[in-house]
Amino acid sequence: MSNRTTPINDTLHDYLLSVSLREPPVLSELREETRRETDAPNMQIGPDQGQFMALLAEITGARRYLEVGTFTGYSALAMALVMPEDATIVCCDVSKAYTDIARRYWARANVSNRMELRLAPALETLDALIDEGLANTFDIMFIDADKENYVGYYERGLTLLCQGGLMAVDNVLWGGDVADADNKTQATIAIRTLNEKIHQDGRVSASMIGVGDGLYLARKR
Repeated sequence: MSNRTTPINDTLHDYLLSVSLREPPVLSELREETRRETDAPNMQIGPDQGQFMALLAEITGARRYLEVGTFTGYSALAMALVMPEDATIVCCDVSKAYTDIARRYWARANVSNRMELRLAPALETLDALIDEGLANTFDIMFIDADKENYVGYYERGLTLLCQGGLMAVDNVLWGGDVADADNKTQATIAIRTLNEKIHQDGRVSASMIGVGDGLYLARKR
């Protein structure tokens, strides 16, 4: 099969950003603080991915957004900035230290009223949301947390998404490790398992794209 995808080297990526990226200052400042002040800045999505996800929220008219893995709040803020003032954004994370940074930037951007942060293991939070009667109510969902629980997040996410709701799963290319048959780490196996599951899942329409570290988009039928 011929390769029809243009390889993206650093020069071409810089060009792509120069003619595409419209990053608000508050997001740029959050990204820089995360790089400067945290011990894991690579956990933050890139600005081009944040902008793409925000575009998805605009296209779908999303009013209820669910996020698994919030870190310092970049993705949630990117979404909040394009969602309506009465939007609901539920963020799942376990780190108070990281999400304290998120809260500061949400306040600076005047979107705190849209944010509901739940600090607990995400599987517990998702189960609680289902128990609270919120199945079939979310328009869009983003998964970017511990990879070993990806299948659990996916299944609960399908329960929580409304019909036609969109799920975006991050890191599905895992730096290329998913294509290395010799790589048998738990995280890599978990991502491979989810990729194969989505590929075969008749409950969704789906496509994997090469944004960032790979993003699997799945729309609940």
